[in-house]
Amino acid sequence: MTRLSNHANIAERINAFLLEKLNQLAVNDEKLLEAMRYGLLIGGKRMRPYLAYITGDMLAANRQDIDAVAAALECIHAYSLLHDDLPAMDDDDLRRGQPTCHKAFDEATAILAGDSLQTLAFDILANHEFSPEIKPKQIKLIQQLVNASGYQGMCGGQALDLAATDKAISVTQLQHLHSLKTGALLEASVLMAAECSSKTTESDKAALSQYAQLVGLAYQVQDDIIDITSTEEQLGKPAGSDLEANKSTYPALLGLQGAQEKAQQLYQQALQALSTLPYNSQSLAEFATFIVKRSH
Repeated sequence: MTRLSNHANIAERINAFLLEKLNQLAVNDEKLLEAMRYGLLIGGKRMRPYLAYITGDMLAANRQDIDAVAAALECIHAYSLLHDDLPAMDDDDLRRGQPTCHKAFDEATAILAGDSLQTLAFDILANHEFSPEIKPKQIKLIQQLVNASGYQGMCGGQALDLAATDKAISVTQLQHLHSLKTGALLEASVLMAAECSSKTTESDKAALSQYAQLVGLAYQVQDDIIDITSTEEQLGKPAGSDLEANKSTYPALLGLQGAQEKAQQLYQQALQALSTLPYNSQSLAEFATFIVKRSH
């Protein structure tokens, strides 16, 4: 499988930053804080932080500014997984090969841990010491994360996903669902990093937005594919769980080969979007390649 350049170093950097943020919290309820650590720091590929860092590097952004963006994105992603795994939603027992948070603790604690991680994301963005040229954009960064994670983005997409369970929906509807549920946060990873660079033009942002939207959809198509082609050991959760839950997926609507062709089409379109940028976008191209070639 294609490897991501410098992934281990970036993961180590963001993990250290997140650990520091958790350690700075005054201890009120020890169990809740431990559940937050469990949900945020046990496993995870750190794809959204990685995408933010490589975008920031391409645009010569200050990595100390990207730290806050990457951490906020990962807190939102972690909270969403804690809530998605609950019996009221996807009812999963395993996540990353470990018991889900509500199994390791209890449902109430998992809900509160997710709530706390969500607010921690905005705490980080609101109180981070951004560099002087980026500090005036602090509110804009918060607004971008709000749009990507709330009703207009990830949460809205999750609601559509739940509503589509046990129902037949079209490929167009499925694409819209996942552009919100998965794509919005990936797009924010790119655009928030771009906001941290003083050299980014509106044309650059448009191309990056298009790239991120296409990669976000390719990410979900590949997720649907590996849900039926990979083992439980590779996935860290039961294989075929989406099919078992009777969810609409790309393989279910297009067939396995059709879904694989769809992923390749999105991949090529993402590379095309990158080709319009006046920067060395090799890392972003590698990221797109990784997305469509990964097996878990």
